[in-house]
Amino acid sequence: MAEMIDVARSSVQTWQADQMGHMNVQFYMDHATQGLAALGVYLGLGPRYIDAERARLFARDHHVRFLREQRPGAPFTIRAGVIGATDFGLRVYMEMSNTVSGEVAATFTADVELMDEDTHEAKPLTLRAKKAVKAIAVELPAYAAPRGLEIYEPRTPPTLKEAEAMKLFFTWQGEVQASQCDGQGFLVTRHFMGIVSDSIPNLLGQTRGDDRSQNSKVGGAALEYRFHYHRFPRVGDVLTLRSGLKEVGPKTYTWCHWLFDLETGNAVGTAEAVAIALDLEARKAIPIPDEMRERLEKLVVSGLSV
Repeated sequence: MAEMIDVARSSVQTWQADQMGHMNVQFYMDHATQGLAALGVYLGLGPRYIDAERARLFARDHHVRFLREQRPGAPFTIRAGVIGATDFGLRVYMEMSNTVSGEVAATFTADVELMDEDTHEAKPLTLRAKKAVKAIAVELPAYAAPRGLEIYEPRTPPTLKEAEAMKLFFTWQGEVQASQCDGQGFLVTRHFMGIVSDSIPNLLGQTRGDDRSQNSKVGGAALEYRFHYHRFPRVGDVLTLRSGLKEVGPKTYTWCHWLFDLETGNAVGTAEAVAIALDLEARKAIPIPDEMRERLEKLVVSGLSV
């Protein structure tokens, strides 16, 4: 197998940290997306190709594992390789590691397609890209494999009507802003994740009665995410999120999030996430008290999936 190539290098900024004091999940996705653009250059699908053909690489599905916290000031590097390729897409592997220690902080496995920039219709990979893939063919490391989630074919896209019939929690709603979109006016990958992240305080408030603004000692952290992008909302679309509890373990919760276009009721994205409660002083996971687990188990919804 080949060596991975460097596709991004930066550092964690203070403004990227959330209430937990570590880099928010949306910025992991942002840096991974920038890394995908650099990978495109290596494959002959860089800015000149994009300008000429009006097509670029977009992620259709992400599996992400968060292995170590990234605190403000931490330098990091993202490296990438390709696990497999088809006529229309790639399975890309990336990992974010501390530039100094080399410790892996996060892993990203993405199903990626070459799409028309304006319509998001899939286009066949170029012969040059297929040839370039051979030089960066890699295998998925064991530490990047799914652990708390099962990777399966996405379900038929749910509808808002279905989510309301299942009595999922209403956790976020808002209009897509121009600042959240790419040059063609489509919501960028970072903000799919950002919407879910912004919804969590509402979700915890409705399921556990927590108000994070009143508790500086206990927070939370995501360990693993699966995100499937059904369609790409545009600036001005109004989106609404419904969330439900899929599973409760000794220390972890598995949430499912369905993001819809409010006007049409159609799904634009679905996600699953494994999360923990975090002691913000010790920086360690906190077991779920028995009384709370019993209460949460009553909220588990059957039939939730990506």
